[in-house]
Amino acid sequence: MPLKTLKGFLDENKIPYVSIKHSTAYTAQAIAASAHIKGKNLAKTVIVKLDGKMAMAVLPAKYQVDLEQLRSASKSKKAGLSSEKEFVETFPDCETGAMPPFGNLYGVEVLVDKSLSDDEEIAFNACSHSELIQLAYKDFERLVRPKILEFHS
Repeated sequence: MPLKTLKGFLDENKIPYVSIKHSTAYTAQAIAASAHIKGKNLAKTVIVKLDGKMAMAVLPAKYQVDLEQLRSASKSKKAGLSSEKEFVETFPDCETGAMPPFGNLYGVEVLVDKSLSDDEEIAFNACSHSELIQLAYKDFERLVRPKILEFHS
């Protein structure tokens, strides 16, 4: 899904958003610093496997996914991180590691950490390591319909 597809999806649904260009950065904390956004306000997407099935775990950049909490909260038997090799083909139009948390557009379940759902806005990678999209969290939730769980450490 190229960035124009994501923006088109938001435009079709009449969602107001801001596109933020920033210096190329690869870690969530570096992106937050480059874009002048607090780490708690930047969502990162971590690709996980729950009982062998790929899912997106979305949480504030300042946190890490606690796989045991995620396994328990999602009522899964197994939880682990997906390797790039396992997920790169699912997101062919995105730079590796820059997937937006719109799993619904890729056929991938989205799990959001409850701490992120408390924020008014959400900012996230927009298919590249040099651009973010920021929009109201309530609009994100309405479009994506993620499961809200607690799984950060």
